[in-house]
Amino acid sequence: MTSTIPPEPKRAALMVAGRRLSFLDFGGPGRPLLALHAHFGEGRTFARLARELGDSWRIIALDQRGHGRSDSPPDFSRTGYVEDAAAVLEHLGIQSAAVLGHSLGGVNAYQLAARFPGLVTALIVEDIGVEVDGDLSFTLSWPHRAPTRTELLEELGPSAIYLMDAVREYPDGWGLAFHPKDMNASQQHLNGDHWIDWLASDCPALLLRGSRSTVLSAKHAKDMAARRPHTRLVELPAGHTVHETAPVEFAAAVSGFLSSL
Repeated sequence: MTSTIPPEPKRAALMVAGRRLSFLDFGGPGRPLLALHAHFGEGRTFARLARELGDSWRIIALDQRGHGRSDSPPDFSRTGYVEDAAAVLEHLGIQSAAVLGHSLGGVNAYQLAARFPGLVTALIVEDIGVEVDGDLSFTLSWPHRAPTRTELLEELGPSAIYLMDAVREYPDGWGLAFHPKDMNASQQHLNGDHWIDWLASDCPALLLRGSRSTVLSAKHAKDMAARRPHTRLVELPAGHTVHETAPVEFAAAVSGFLSSL
């Protein structure tokens, strides 16, 4: 990996069907890498990876619909997420890019490759399968606002540690950078069998699994890699958030894969 430190990312946005889509562009002379976060995340999830990759890759990290500084849409359909990602690349004049996605973003990444042939030159999918059956209904009990940041974190309980980057101060108190009801709706649309989309593209792919993941089983990951051509499976000592739990190993795996293209 290069040691060159990229410049601070530029915050930019575009309008899609009257909605604001915000993203971070880390710039640099390298080839474009579109990065798509998981539920509860946002573009700055990938700031550390951008530092690790230096200027060899230009990371464009989207705040996906309903997350971060992007507006909430009328729906959280699969088509909506995928078309948002394609719209950002088109807005930037990028005709092809490598695409990385974690969890929700991983499904969005391989569905983008399936539905926009030629747009995706390589895939990096972090800890998500093609048979998805998640439940985020527990988020519906989270507070909408709290008088102070401390009180918000206390009310979030054990979940707070995973939400630190999403905490915001609003005119009416402290809250999160997304609406739990939106996350619940998004997960319901995400659930299902996506084998057709996974197998629809044949560009080089890296499938990253956390060895302690409760989201992607070892067997399912092996099946995904075995059935799709040009797919490499790497398992790292982590849970579901591989990029956060094992950031050095994650960056090394991503860098090694990208260098092989």
